[in-house]
Amino acid sequence: MRGGRWRRIARQIGRSVAVWAVSTVTMLVLAGILPDFQLQSPDGDSATDIAVTAALGAGAFGVLSAVFWPLLVRLLLLVPALVLGLLVFVLNGVLLSVALRLVPSGDSEAAPETAVIVAAVMSAVASATGAALAVRDDDAYRRRLYRLADRRRRTLPPGPSSPGTVFVQLDGVGHDVLLAAVDKGLMPTVARWLGGPRASHRLTRWHTDWSSQTGASQLGILHGSNFDVPAFRWYEKAGREVMVCNRPTSAAELQRRAVDRTGDPGLLAADGASRGNLFSGGADEQALVLSIATRRRSRENRSRAGYFAYFSDPANAVRTALSFVAEVGREIGQSTRARARKVRPRVGRGGLYPLIRAFATVVERDVVVAAVMGDMLAGRTAVYADLVAYDEVAHHSGPRSGDAEKVLARLDRSLALIENVAEHAPRPYRIVVLSDHGQSPGETFRSRYGLGLGDLARAGCGLPVPRRARRTHSGAEARAAVRAALRRPVEEGAGQHRPPRRSEPIVLASGNLGLVSFPDVPHRMTKEEIDARHPALLTTLANHPGVGFLLVRSERNGGVVLGAYGAEIPLDRLDEDPGPLEVFGPHAADAVRRTHSFPNTADIMVNSAYDPADGEVLAFEEQIGSHGGLGGAQSEPFLLSPLAFSPAAGDGEELVGAEGVHRVLRRWLRESDGPQVPLTTAPEERAA
Repeated sequence: MRGGRWRRIARQIGRSVAVWAVSTVTMLVLAGILPDFQLQSPDGDSATDIAVTAALGAGAFGVLSAVFWPLLVRLLLLVPALVLGLLVFVLNGVLLSVALRLVPSGDSEAAPETAVIVAAVMSAVASATGAALAVRDDDAYRRRLYRLADRRRRTLPPGPSSPGTVFVQLDGVGHDVLLAAVDKGLMPTVARWLGGPRASHRLTRWHTDWSSQTGASQLGILHGSNFDVPAFRWYEKAGREVMVCNRPTSAAELQRRAVDRTGDPGLLAADGASRGNLFSGGADEQALVLSIATRRRSRENRSRAGYFAYFSDPANAVRTALSFVAEVGREIGQSTRARARKVRPRVGRGGLYPLIRAFATVVERDVVVAAVMGDMLAGRTAVYADLVAYDEVAHHSGPRSGDAEKVLARLDRSLALIENVAEHAPRPYRIVVLSDHGQSPGETFRSRYGLGLGDLARAGCGLPVPRRARRTHSGAEARAAVRAALRRPVEEGAGQHRPPRRSEPIVLASGNLGLVSFPDVPHRMTKEEIDARHPALLTTLANHPGVGFLLVRSERNGGVVLGAYGAEIPLDRLDEDPGPLEVFGPHAADAVRRTHSFPNTADIMVNSAYDPADGEVLAFEEQIGSHGGLGGAQSEPFLLSPLAFSPAAGDGEELVGAEGVHRVLRRWLRESDGPQVPLTTAPEERAA
């Protein structure tokens, strides 16, 4: 035992000496490269004196960083996080300038801007060296966690003995994608939780609502209601505005509506923290939460937890910045290879996308994971965090692409980090991993047919469309259908029928779900009204090979599903005759009926075609991995829960809908014997 302790001490000393030596060499190299950075007097010093000066400067910089940097960050916690990220580099440069002045020779100096560069490079090199030396040393990593935990315990009262719960959402990871990644060895942490006689977790498949996207799913999971969220974006006739789930004003309004409907602040109201989410879940502690982005900053809504844990090490900001640049390069390289190999399907990945991808896969991940670590070391009762990296990459590279698989491997390492932190938290923690939806592959509607859904809808209305769309087979068929419906001749060059400007539709897309609304009509139009104004529109859409089915309101039947060849199935008959819904699975009918009950359902709801043989859909957006409607893996996310919790669903039962997941998570919080969290009453029961 004592021999092992001395070996650990020797390894620690060896790592420290190695990092010091590498930092010294880095300082010497930078002094030779940068004209405004010198380590010798104007008269010149010997090589030995310069080396000693560099060693003393590197040592002083390391000591100052270790001692004073955490204090500086504590003083700057009131500074917004993004500003603090920039100040990291400036303050790092200040510490280097002070370190150089402490060197006995007094000959070392650096211009202010040069000091910032030198400090950033030295921090990055020192961090990389330390990580490389300690990557296989679990004892070193555990000791660092112990120090973080001890620091927390000295400033906080003892934590409760009841378990806390951490919910980690892997955005967009489908149930089957997770299993495939485990089978390939990409996610060893998840494999260990699931595999063998020592398995600690169980895996449950659940089924989304028709709107299989983060806005609807996460609102239902965190707040117990996603009523009247028909898609990711939709037009509301009452307010005459387009709602978009990831727009701060829309997210805040959706959260307010959910709270009003349930009468409950959310899943995280009892000592909870919300990290990287669209909605707060009622948590007091929030970081990167969209629904509070429009509020004026105050002590109540400023996010602090996690930022100290992240920025207290100045190398973190440097490492994240370098990882950001590396990720941009990785995306450019991967997209270039895809173009060179003529990979199909493929979408454009230029413009700002490499930067957006790097933010999602590096910056958001680092800050959110650091915040979760801080929450656990603080002993919070419930934490919900969303990691969006996979979803962003899969949209553009494909759900099962090599690019997306590499992201899954990095996310698994984040789960391992959270698991390790849990061992040193002031209370036991149970880790639940879940997804909000999956993704279905397939080429885009536009790439297959040469025109978008908006072009097709306009052509079906007899409105002008771009010349390229008119020349496509679909565009020509739509124009012919309009002329036939209006009993007009079909000669080439005949003038197009142009209805009044007021009847032009608003066409929006959410993955493979399309929404057509007529803004000049204050109510949801019926099939009969649409046919009267645009006789060819519904048949044009329903008979298109890229469309699976339509949902419209009917004066005679209340609501109907329309399909090709004149199929028209009333909603109350879908169980006995699913018609075009049959291919979409047993839960499709209930999902469609539920969406039909929403006040803000569009005049025409359009779901793309779905091929069950290969699981492919046709996105109405420029995405080759999409979600938002029905069809395939997008509707089948997962719930990975500790065996200590009761099963998510009973034997032979299936977990359906985000609101159902909310009730399960509520039950698990009660089972943890923490603060009693009341089960949200179902809206129907409250109305009764």
